[in-house]
Amino acid sequence: MDVADRYFNCTDSERAAFEAGIKLGTVYHQFVGAPISKYNVDVLEKSIAEGAKVQPFVKDAQVAIDRSRLREKSTEFDYLTLTGDMLDVKLSVKFKDVEVICEMKHIEEMGYPLMYVKEVKRN
Repeated sequence: MDVADRYFNCTDSERAAFEAGIKLGTVYHQFVGAPISKYNVDVLEKSIAEGAKVQPFVKDAQVAIDRSRLREKSTEFDYLTLTGDMLDVKLSVKFKDVEVICEMKHIEEMGYPLMYVKEVKRN
């Protein structure tokens, strides 16, 4: 039994969507600003995904960082930081018999890294 359940006045679907949104927000706010280069991009992607997977109700996490945005350093003091428009994140969150597939990706026409519910499955 979920010990926090008594605090939520919503359906299981609403709770699953809430949990999914919290996880995407955590990914964004925890990692945007992290130093990034072609040498650490693989490790950073894995770290973000594995960090998301340990949160409650996360069933799976996939993270891709747009490598076309990476560049060589121009000086010793130059480096890039991860921005929201570089992230493509897919999470599967399962709460009771509801699974929510959510995504975060940059939507060009909006100029924004949108977080959204892609699919809701009831088992």
